[in-house]
Amino acid sequence: MIVYVDLLFLINFWFDFILLMSVSITLKRNVSLRKIGRGALVGSLSMITLVIPFTSLTLFLFKLGLAILMVITTFSFKDKKYLIQNLSYFYMTSTILGGFIYFWQLSCNEESYGLVFGYRDFSFSLPIILLSPVILFMYIKQRKEIRHYQQIIPVTFYFKNGQNIQLNGFLDTGNKLVDPITKKKIILVNVKKLKGIVPIRSPMYVAYNSLNHHGLLKCILIDKVQFMGIESHNYLIGLSEGDLLKDGMECVLNSYCLEEMK
Repeated sequence: MIVYVDLLFLINFWFDFILLMSVSITLKRNVSLRKIGRGALVGSLSMITLVIPFTSLTLFLFKLGLAILMVITTFSFKDKKYLIQNLSYFYMTSTILGGFIYFWQLSCNEESYGLVFGYRDFSFSLPIILLSPVILFMYIKQRKEIRHYQQIIPVTFYFKNGQNIQLNGFLDTGNKLVDPITKKKIILVNVKKLKGIVPIRSPMYVAYNSLNHHGLLKCILIDKVQFMGIESHNYLIGLSEGDLLKDGMECVLNSYCLEEMK
């Protein structure tokens, strides 16, 4: 079998480069492309396995040591926790890309012999090399969306008139609204969600200040609120006229809710 060492080096460097870049983007390491390139060059040392025989154990230890060296070269060493986090995300990203490559090759090389399926020779192809950054980009984007949906939790509001309503609440650390008189925290709810549940005839007004806005916010008293097994009487509902209903979000929780969940 003919092995083109220069082509193999470029492919190996390319995959290591985008893997390290994906780790940098995911963990917000913000390292330079030069450092990522250095780490990818270190990863190219794996090519010595073409000329030096390894046992299963020594090959595993060699690849583990090489991965650690790549991560330290790219992101430097601060402490054990920092190293383990970088290394775990490197392996996680490698698994995603490796699984995609394996699936792609099986899908493209599958042949049918009646009721029997077989596969042609397994080899790299240009589409795999070009599509690998796209796959990792989609993986990073999907992880961000998952984290977004993890911040949506069910919340039940109980009103003075005996009515209650359950909404999907978004845990927003930027919402720090507090009534300066009662010291009650404010949860923002779209006023449309309360229609037919509780009358809003004489709301109370709470002064607020934010980065670009200040004014008076309409609020109503509630009996209590429940979320994540926690029950509290220390909240008000702030009536929002804006659209809070994106991606299943029906109300914006106060940052104080996060403290209560700890």
